[in-house]
Amino acid sequence: MHLSSLLALFFFTCLSILTTNASLDPCSGSGSSSDLSVIHIYGKCSPFDPPKPSSWVNTVLNMASTDPKRFFYLSSLVDQKPNSVPIAPGQVINIGNYVVRAKIGTPGQLMFMVLDTSNDAAWLPCSGCTGCSPTVFAPNTSSSYAPLECSVPECTQVSGVSCPTGGSGSCNFNRSYGGDSSFSATLSHDVLTLGNDAIPNYAFGCINAVSGSSIPPQGLLGLGRGSVSLLSQTGPLYSGVFSYCLPSFKSYYFSGSLKLGPLGQPKNIKTTPLLKNPRRSSLYYVNLTGVSVGRVNVVLNPELLSFNSSTGAGTIIDSGTVITRFVQPVYEAIRDEFRKQVAGPFSSLGAFDTCFSVTHEQIAPIITFHFTGLDLKLPLENSLIHSSSGTLACLAMAAAPGNVDSVLNIIASLQQQNLRILFDTANSRLGIARELCN
Repeated sequence: MHLSSLLALFFFTCLSILTTNASLDPCSGSGSSSDLSVIHIYGKCSPFDPPKPSSWVNTVLNMASTDPKRFFYLSSLVDQKPNSVPIAPGQVINIGNYVVRAKIGTPGQLMFMVLDTSNDAAWLPCSGCTGCSPTVFAPNTSSSYAPLECSVPECTQVSGVSCPTGGSGSCNFNRSYGGDSSFSATLSHDVLTLGNDAIPNYAFGCINAVSGSSIPPQGLLGLGRGSVSLLSQTGPLYSGVFSYCLPSFKSYYFSGSLKLGPLGQPKNIKTTPLLKNPRRSSLYYVNLTGVSVGRVNVVLNPELLSFNSSTGAGTIIDSGTVITRFVQPVYEAIRDEFRKQVAGPFSSLGAFDTCFSVTHEQIAPIITFHFTGLDLKLPLENSLIHSSSGTLACLAMAAAPGNVDSVLNIIASLQQQNLRILFDTANSRLGIARELCN
């Protein structure tokens, strides 16, 4: 074979390898209109550059350290406390657990927005924002951008609105987030692009100033159930249905997926009813009826699990909390039964108060959450976490923070990893199925 032919063959082979690798690259951003990549912040695909923890357990501990603020925030929502606070300049240093790629404007500007099932509105840092990260949306370069006036119907659907008595002028609002942070924004319209879907006139907050450490630096995509959420604004396009599969924090090289709309959702999936709380319509409540540790059904006060729309009591599924937390008496009953079945002694590690020698892990019992019509047996990787030294295994749950007078139980992202969680608001049901999300 001539040298020129060999070089051509070599070039073609290299090109084929590069093309194949690109098509398999989970960071390539390619996705259909119904299946988008879900990226955790410490993974290879993350657009952010937080300090990479030395181990998986440190990753979880770092992320879970913000849970008390998140828990306080969610509890304040169901308690109907004011959700707007004064805005002051601040430095954004914290980001959410999972993000998705979205484009905003014409032409589209790429943003990595935090996935949040307990919030409705979308918001983005905009040019000139005080205290925001360097990556901002530039409204003046988008031909389809428009701020909204106080007189439009969307303005009445946003909490924390500040409008003149006459009802004229821009629709500005203040919002708290994460328990220690807040922002001011202008309600605006523009094209939101998710995968191949371009959603015109999408209402979102264009952030002008932030305070605190919990505001996601490139914005937030609200997947809650309220009037300005993605589901409410897209109507027939997604028919009130989405699902996600969250990748493990251990899967540095991989991403999960967000499926929008009824097409492509699992056909055979066990479901439990979604419950509505009119006092906090964005939260996804489910009826947790009990918890088993091994073969023992833990004795729990039913009132501590029961859904109560007046007090906000009950159990929610949340993507933004890291480890599952129960009101203290519920957690202590589960923990005490777990300890009975696993040999001690026990020690603490960060938020985890039930750590034991890894040599006893083989006798660790399976934990099962019992919902109406659905039992979720947690894989051990969703109920246990190991110390960086590998000598300890810990029960990866906790009680509600001691400084929060809460009646809320939260099923969090660590317990949802490698599960397909289906939210079907049209039929008021939530489905759960095993799936390798990577």
